[in-house]
Amino acid sequence: MMRIITGKAKGIKLSTLEGDETRPTAERVKEAIFSMIQFDIEGRRILDLFSGSGQMGLEAVSRGAEHAIMVDRSKNAIKIIENNVSKTKLSAQCTVINSEAIDFIKRNKGNKFDIIFIDPPYASGLYAPVLLELYKSEMLKATSLIICENDFEGLISGNQELETIYKVKKASKYSKTVITVLEVNQ
Repeated sequence: MMRIITGKAKGIKLSTLEGDETRPTAERVKEAIFSMIQFDIEGRRILDLFSGSGQMGLEAVSRGAEHAIMVDRSKNAIKIIENNVSKTKLSAQCTVINSEAIDFIKRNKGNKFDIIFIDPPYASGLYAPVLLELYKSEMLKATSLIICENDFEGLISGNQELETIYKVKKASKYSKTVITVLEVNQ
């Protein structure tokens, strides 16, 4: 069962797609992520790429984020996200967009975000292209945090271009899930 952990929408149960189309972030992992960024949420602009159920963007808004844009390519996921936005009564602070992540980034060049969640299908090979496009499209502030959920350690290790752009602020492993928090190199 997924739910909003705390804030305005605390305790509201969220829906998710059945089957293998999405892989919702486990509650323990979500709690760990929000513990890491708890003082960075208030009044911030959130981008939730590969949003699935919308739970990461909704949790951030429930905790005081100014606005969350939740992007997913699946029309079925978009219906679930819209339903969850309605359930939480946070629609004034949420925008739901049906799009491929890289297409969305390219169309929104210069639109800056404070916190970006990236959680594509693990074997998709999309981490590096998305991280590069975020930088090229000038969507990052000097203080932006990029939170990546994946299944391997060393997310940017060995990729010289990514290592030049980003630095790892924190990386933690929770069972089979690795959370990597990136910042832009200054």
